Amino acid sequence: MRNRMRLALLGLVCLLLTSCAGAGTIGTSDRTLVVAIVSNPQMEDAVALSHEFEKQNPGIKLKFVQLPENQARAKITSSVATEGGEFDVVMISNYETAQWAKNGWLENLQPYIDESKGYDQADFIPSIRDSLSYQDSMYAVPFYGESSFLAYRKDLFAQAGLKMPEHPTWQQIADFAAKLDDEKSGMAGICLRGKPGWGESLAPFNTVVNTFGGRWFDENWNAQLTSPEFRAATKFYVNLVREHGQVGASSSGFSECGTKYGQGQAAMWYDATVMAGTNENPEESKVVGKSAYTAAPVNKTEQSGWLYTWSLAMPKVTEHKDDAWKFMRWMTNKKFVQNVGAKFGWNAVPPGVRKSTYEIPEYRAAAEAYAEQTQKAIDSAKQENVMAKPVPYPGIQFVGIPEFQDLGTRVSQQLSAAIAGQISVDEALEQSQEYAESVGEAYKETR
Repeated sequence: MRNRMRLALLGLVCLLLTSCAGAGTIGTSDRTLVVAIVSNPQMEDAVALSHEFEKQNPGIKLKFVQLPENQARAKITSSVATEGGEFDVVMISNYETAQWAKNGWLENLQPYIDESKGYDQADFIPSIRDSLSYQDSMYAVPFYGESSFLAYRKDLFAQAGLKMPEHPTWQQIADFAAKLDDEKSGMAGICLRGKPGWGESLAPFNTVVNTFGGRWFDENWNAQLTSPEFRAATKFYVNLVREHGQVGASSSGFSECGTKYGQGQAAMWYDATVMAGTNENPEESKVVGKSAYTAAPVNKTEQSGWLYTWSLAMPKVTEHKDDAWKFMRWMTNKKFVQNVGAKFGWNAVPPGVRKSTYEIPEYRAAAEAYAEQTQKAIDSAKQENVMAKPVPYPGIQFVGIPEFQDLGTRVSQQLSAAIAGQISVDEALEQSQEYAESVGEAYKETR
């Protein structure tokens, strides 16, 4: 099983990278930590503050390798799976953590956490902490956490005489989108991801599948991508974004939707809870104070949404373990949250990780529009709450197996093609079913 998992990971990084080469030789001194992270605003804030860490820890220098999400996943996976040793600290998610810990690729952080006075592991939101644990030990520490919810323009709803329910259904959202869509003014009824990538379009899409009663595999690992429920969810998602979504939806990811919504070009946006900080940042958004936030829309389930956390982990082969932990502790402790708030504004604070963050008066004031909804979304993001049927895999917006990086990416490409009108939904699902069946057969053999 372990060898098969390793081969699967190596195969998928070959698909995602132009070659199977690792990160390459990076010129480092003995006390230089090479940190591989995803490039987004929260991470850029950490990089901007990194000189403070170096000042507090003389002799340790930091070298960041920042990459877009899809590229970062491929490069980090390649390095860790092959024990390349290019990176001392890597940014991974709750998708990878337990799998890689089981494979022995990550350093167990629990001894470091237990010996770090004031780090306060109990302060982590339980669902986030548990998602980064394996056999009761944490193998990654969270930088920020998220679920998903719906942002909508209060002013546009008021002008149209519309009222958003506290727990909307997807049909209600589609009806609102139809009424608010205004092609002449360039206002999309809703913004939804259509960009290929299992961490891009499949994140929101899979929550729609879940609440429609769909699943990727049944309990016996039979692929279910052509089931009535999966098909209904896909047709709904594709039709909604094609009829009332943003221009260029098939190439829109989180960043692109963030720009469109922040520039006042979408009436609603369903995505990660972390979006709220950007929406309410006057330096990045033209709609500050005009949005309200409500629970992820549902269909057959009472709740919906996903659970995700970007976190820091230490590859087992890292030579500078003590130095690496010092940096990881610095970037994920309570003081860092306070520092970001003071330097960049409280809407820039990494959310969804520590309970104490939501007790900071300045943060509560700045995040009044979305803090409570964020907490509720993360707390309720459990499989039993957001899925209508049992599944044999962990994960909500992903299937927690190594092959999903490849499988999910392939299926997302089919979804994107359907959104672009290049193929029909039925054609996309028939091809996707074939991909999923080949993965499911391998798991049937090991049951």
